[in-house]
Amino acid sequence: MDSMELEREKGITIQSAATFCDWEATDYNKGTKEKYAINIIDTPGHVDFTIEVERALRVLDGAILVLCAVAGVQSQTTTVDRQMRRYNVPRISFINKMDRPGANPWRIVNQIRTKLRIPAAAVQVPIGVEDEFKGVVDLVSWKSIYNQGVKGNEVVVSEEIPESVMALAKEKRAELIEQLAEVDEQLGEIVLMDETPSNDDIASAIRRATVALKFSPVFLGSAIKNTGVQPLLDGVCQYLPNPAESEVLAHDTNLPTSAPPVPLSPAADAPLVGLAFKLEEGRFGQLTYMRVYQGTLKKSMQIFNARTGKKVKVPRLVRMHSNEMEDIELIGPGEICAMFGVECSSGDTFTDGSTSFSMTSMFVPEPVISLSLKPKGLETPNFSRALNRFQKEDPTFKVHVDHESKETIISGMGELHLEIYVERMRREYNTDCITGKPRVAFRETVTQRADFNYTHKKQTGGAGQYAKVIGYIEPMEVDPETGKDVAFESVVMGGNIPTNFIPAVEKGFYEALEKGSLSGNPITGCRLVLQDGAFHAVDSSELAFRLATIGAFREIYRAAKPVILEPIMNVEVVAPVEFQSQVIGGLNTRRGTIVDSEVRDDEFTAIAEVALNDMFGYSNQLRGSTQGKGEFSMEYKHHMPVLPNVQKDLEEEYRKTLPVAKK
Repeated sequence: MDSMELEREKGITIQSAATFCDWEATDYNKGTKEKYAINIIDTPGHVDFTIEVERALRVLDGAILVLCAVAGVQSQTTTVDRQMRRYNVPRISFINKMDRPGANPWRIVNQIRTKLRIPAAAVQVPIGVEDEFKGVVDLVSWKSIYNQGVKGNEVVVSEEIPESVMALAKEKRAELIEQLAEVDEQLGEIVLMDETPSNDDIASAIRRATVALKFSPVFLGSAIKNTGVQPLLDGVCQYLPNPAESEVLAHDTNLPTSAPPVPLSPAADAPLVGLAFKLEEGRFGQLTYMRVYQGTLKKSMQIFNARTGKKVKVPRLVRMHSNEMEDIELIGPGEICAMFGVECSSGDTFTDGSTSFSMTSMFVPEPVISLSLKPKGLETPNFSRALNRFQKEDPTFKVHVDHESKETIISGMGELHLEIYVERMRREYNTDCITGKPRVAFRETVTQRADFNYTHKKQTGGAGQYAKVIGYIEPMEVDPETGKDVAFESVVMGGNIPTNFIPAVEKGFYEALEKGSLSGNPITGCRLVLQDGAFHAVDSSELAFRLATIGAFREIYRAAKPVILEPIMNVEVVAPVEFQSQVIGGLNTRRGTIVDSEVRDDEFTAIAEVALNDMFGYSNQLRGSTQGKGEFSMEYKHHMPVLPNVQKDLEEEYRKTLPVAKK
């Protein structure tokens, strides 16, 4: 399924890929076979690509949570578990890599119960362990299933259970019934009556409890040797809901927002409702993945975009197999397909125009890390084209231009996430880029009052320039009503400065604030009061007064004891309790002030104030010190003075950039 060369090179999934298969499911209880059509989406496991998992879970009816038989519940498993709960997706758990040394499925079933807090029980017992692993015992139908032939493609079902696992199988079957009796009423009643439940009773109880999100059946197997995969597909058909059973709600846009949502029915002749959940730039333009919830989508049909109200024609309809496609004429409800040449954005709802339904969009987490990005050499149109495409495809990837430092800043879910995009720009768009630490928006301010008395005279051929200004500058708090922290006041009496020149003085003051002479950053928190001045009947002009004000401000700026301010962020960290000391230690090394911390159940939240300049690279450190289980979010709080040594460094740095004459 990993079709991108970058994915094959790094050995990880980056983009989710959709495929479709037909499966003849065997019901081992009745010995019958039934045909099913299954749509599968393979999603990345990496925390940096969470949005791909969010998208897939938003449109699917059931999920298979894959766990490793040795490592068990890892940090990303908990994140995915949280996402499954957010979209109420029933799940089957599959313990993979049963052929590895040290595989212990019972420890992992226990971890699912304790760490993910969902009742679970194995529905199979392995026959042979580690490299001897050759099949499973189905505890529900009480038969053993072996995989033989090339890559385990022949499934042999036998009635007899090997002696070596008989005792274990009986114990685990009892455990399965016991776990089910707690979550399913009907089976609970049978157990309370001291009757033995039949195989069909157990199978229907698993199905009811799984669809109701109360239970997760656990399957075992090894994907690489293809052992136990066929029974897993049978389990998908048997225990996960089909589109008719999972309740899908849409909002009718004609009704007020508080109105209850409307359920959709997966009938082929109902009006069409579909959700575009993923975009991709294909060879033939934009490829839109869509899940049809009700009605039928036909080729060259007119469909309406519920968000924009635009009417579009579907030029080409395909069914995806990773990166290969198969053209189709129509697609029914509950299916996943892709369309070409339809302009839309991720999360748009499409209807046939007869209804006004709109589906809820998905949850998009906030970005946690930013980098500055600039192309090597000249900027080509490909640079912006690539960034626009990635932004459209991936809602967690944000691009903005910082209006102060004029840098292009990219933000995303982690360092790997951004690294992959920079690499993709190099490969797919031939644009080599240099990434760097983003510049932090420093500010300057004055800390005490300083008086000025400044005369600006210039006498060269033609009209001269003359202006004199007297007054003072002083620190100023933020005005709670207007929210401004710079102000200009004029208390000039007796027309010493004609009123038509006063605005020029004000303009000069604001111009001087744009660049402080300490570090070249904007000045905030400063008020200028103009008390007196003088003018010349001929030589005074607006320009003269503007230059006089700028000169006066620069001259006494040092006397007002200026300081450099840096942005302080409010950082909230959530992590398991056992990492409390590491997290707080990590914040302290970054000069953070812990404001508040609370512990609930087995996770704790710490709120701290940390300078943005010290937060760079924190996401990697946090993941490292909490085994990837910690998360953090930050938002701007206010600006505070920097430490004296930092101020000195910044001043030195700025001085080096100035032309020699100005030093």
